[in-house]
Amino acid sequence: MPLASRNAAVFTAAASRSAARRPAAAPSSALAAALAAATTARSSSSASSRSALFSTRTSTATVAAATSATTTSFYPSRRGLASAASAAKVYPDVTSSALQTTLTSSPKPIPENKTLVFGHTFADHMLTIEWDGARGGFAAPQIQPYGKIALEPCATVFHYAIECFEGMKAYKDKQGRVRLFRPDKNMDRFWKSCERLGLPTFDKAEMLECIKQLVRVDQRWIPSERGYSLYIRPTAIATQESLGVGVSNKALFFTITCPVGPYYKTGFSAVALSATSHYVRAWPGGTGDSKLGANYASGIRPQLEVARDGFQQNLWLFGADDRLTEVGTMNLFVFWTNPTTGRDELVTPPLDGTILPGVTRASILEIARGAWKGEFDVAERSVTMPEVVRAVEEGRLKEMFGAGTAAIVSPIKAIRYKGQDVQIPLDPADPAQQAGPLTRRIADYIMGVQYGEIVHEDWSVVL
Repeated sequence: MPLASRNAAVFTAAASRSAARRPAAAPSSALAAALAAATTARSSSSASSRSALFSTRTSTATVAAATSATTTSFYPSRRGLASAASAAKVYPDVTSSALQTTLTSSPKPIPENKTLVFGHTFADHMLTIEWDGARGGFAAPQIQPYGKIALEPCATVFHYAIECFEGMKAYKDKQGRVRLFRPDKNMDRFWKSCERLGLPTFDKAEMLECIKQLVRVDQRWIPSERGYSLYIRPTAIATQESLGVGVSNKALFFTITCPVGPYYKTGFSAVALSATSHYVRAWPGGTGDSKLGANYASGIRPQLEVARDGFQQNLWLFGADDRLTEVGTMNLFVFWTNPTTGRDELVTPPLDGTILPGVTRASILEIARGAWKGEFDVAERSVTMPEVVRAVEEGRLKEMFGAGTAAIVSPIKAIRYKGQDVQIPLDPADPAQQAGPLTRRIADYIMGVQYGEIVHEDWSVVL
């Protein structure tokens, strides 16, 4: 079944519930009057009232003219323009060729690299794409000045956590070219997360092209220094304006970006973990393999509790045998000598539905099995905490580390387990090191690919 037909079938029931609530179409003169009234009201209002509203819109050119290209997009009352917006063209899928762009008239100053704090400073523009099940498709994608989002208090995202997101980065190489690292993998996971929540799925290539264009528009925000990048956060939320658990008949896709510095500004800093089994991050049949905001929210209290005891993160255990799953919000790797084969082995928990399929995780496995093939064994299988303790006692454990977009790799130096502190080796040959040889090698290799210094298949995409 074609993608548009599949989405339409899934959302028909939800869409029909909203049909009765839709106002009749208004003539273009009514829209012009509404825009004129809104512009007049805005010009006489205080600066604090200039919120960015965009849940319905006409063409970008019309809105831009009506709002005098302010630094945040301004749209009149959604109820006042709902009927006029219903006349706008709808596409059966995300359509990058229909992308409309409104540039800010007041670009913000670029902060110095040394002042960057993750997630605190955002670039000038954002990408928005609305989906309406009742109308059968997606509105034209919009790149517009970064601004606030206006939603009804009853929007389903606020009540039932119907939200998912992605995390990816753009880099500048030595020649000043902009690069993305394996963005197709992020689109695969974004699509899967949307499907898991009953949100509309989309053409991955078309969605990616819209995101690429946003990065092109704001490429001056990408730091040129190695280790720095532009973090990209695609997000999807359910926006149906009613209470009740069920498939949402409306959704909003948006992407924002922010410049970020290196995870470790002065070199690696190994972390101490608290093995946690009384809280569970994910469970079989749940949503642990999707990138949902709800998965992260439940980990905040456990993080606060271990932080009070001096630990940087939780090591999430599962089951009666205390199987390793993830570390904080990262995938987990163990490098040891296998007790059966006597060979060095890199092992990570399998994708059994409780593990998020990380892009960095997949990259590490593919590098180890490809470019470094034969140097050590590679396995995806369950490992228990008692096995780790035994490997430490027998001198077989070499390194442990987390893996994710933010840090690439995060070395582990200790784990509190059942009241005992298990010391994890870093680099026995150099006690001053805060990361083991394999951990450092992986970080150097992947960063080299990200910045175009190492050619590895088609992982680094030049815009």
